[in-house]
Amino acid sequence: MSDRPNILFLCTDQQRWNSLTCYGAIGASTPNLDRLAAQGARFENCYVQNPICGPSRASLFTGMYVRNHGEWANGVALPQDRKMFTRVLADTGYDCGMVGKQHLAPCDSWQTEPRRDDGYRVWEWSHGKNHRSVQNAYHTWLRQQYPQVFAQTFPDKGANENTHIANMSRTGTPIDEVPPECHYTHWIAERSIDFITTPRKADEPFCLVANFFDPHHPFGVPQAYRDRIDAAKIPPPQIAPSEFESKPAPHRTYSQTSYGGEAPGFQDYTAEEIAEIRAVYYAMITFIDDEVGRILDALEASGQADNTLVIFTSDHGEILGDHAQLMKGPMMYDAAIRVPLLMRWPDRIAPGQVIGDLVQWIDLSATCLDVAGARPMDQQQGASLMPLALGQAIDWRDWALCEYRDSGIAEAPAIHTTMFRTEDWKLVLWHGEPATSRPGEGELYNLAADPHELENLYDLPEHRAKRRAMKRYLIDVLAETDPRSAQRHHKA
Repeated sequence: MSDRPNILFLCTDQQRWNSLTCYGAIGASTPNLDRLAAQGARFENCYVQNPICGPSRASLFTGMYVRNHGEWANGVALPQDRKMFTRVLADTGYDCGMVGKQHLAPCDSWQTEPRRDDGYRVWEWSHGKNHRSVQNAYHTWLRQQYPQVFAQTFPDKGANENTHIANMSRTGTPIDEVPPECHYTHWIAERSIDFITTPRKADEPFCLVANFFDPHHPFGVPQAYRDRIDAAKIPPPQIAPSEFESKPAPHRTYSQTSYGGEAPGFQDYTAEEIAEIRAVYYAMITFIDDEVGRILDALEASGQADNTLVIFTSDHGEILGDHAQLMKGPMMYDAAIRVPLLMRWPDRIAPGQVIGDLVQWIDLSATCLDVAGARPMDQQQGASLMPLALGQAIDWRDWALCEYRDSGIAEAPAIHTTMFRTEDWKLVLWHGEPATSRPGEGELYNLAADPHELENLYDLPEHRAKRRAMKRYLIDVLAETDPRSAQRHHKA
């Protein structure tokens, strides 16, 4: 067995942490991912650095907090001087590839995302199932393998490349109704299996970043997978009747609309429709689970499983009706910013571990570089998770940080929020104009007593001391996490 393992990085989009049965999801069906968890380590408290795709993914690849890497919103490009960990891996001899969604630069509607100095030998880019770029690799594959399905699903493509199929409907889009073997989720597995089984030199490890688009909205899935989920078994959303009264005003606004204002809000749906959305969401994850199973089986059949670090995670969560809200946005609920994280490396990571430490997405690039024996990036702010996964007693940070800076589709006025969690407490500060709408300029939750974050304690006199202590600690953490990678120059 090589000391440098292969790295198989499986990433979904918009998957909340407790949507797998191994995390306690009721009504879900995820046997393959549950098996992956049983064979390795399950991290209970993994937080992303932003609740929106682009900034979060930039933190993953650079190992930096949002205010430091510079891609602070969707539609903003990651600065060219920010190195990606995949570039470092390629420089140390890894064969690197990416399939699916990357999202480190603007690529709305028909635009193609420009390549960076990313280190990938294989770049099969597809921003999404409906994305209209002529460079959409999924569409190329679908046109070649299933021309009739492609023509029926995209009857205008080729005649007008700027036409954009609306992707905010209640019931998905035509691409979600294709047979499973034609779907984007299946395509990700097909291309991943092809990459994994590509012949390589004996001493050449690989790193594959496979990015599923689902369970991102719109909420749609082939009927065969919808039929596998019983909506009646899924608990209803977590909502407190009066919770808006103690929370900053945008919470109520986001129950009346959805991400970017381009879709109906929670209040526009019936209870039956919300139950259906939740069922379809779980069905999308079941589809992913099946395809992850195929990828893992191919890895095993190729004889490479024992020397491959498999990581499964997601770029951010989905509120899914909790707090009378849907999708994502500036809200810092665990449903939006806490994600699943599974790691398996046979004979290195003991099976069946459950790790409760607070870990972050910036730690994942550090982990990959660590197992590869590569030097850390100078910009890197995360730390390798391998000591935790190996059960070693180490001094680990006791906090997590998430920052939203007008990060989604631009709000008016702009919204800026900061989340800071320490053990059982979570502080959320609202900065600027929206915070002036009383009550409160923030949120404070005791997660031990209120894990669903229904009762905001921020303005209660009996919690003033805790609020102030959390603020002081946050200020220290912000100072600690300022970028200081520039080299000092001394006089000779």
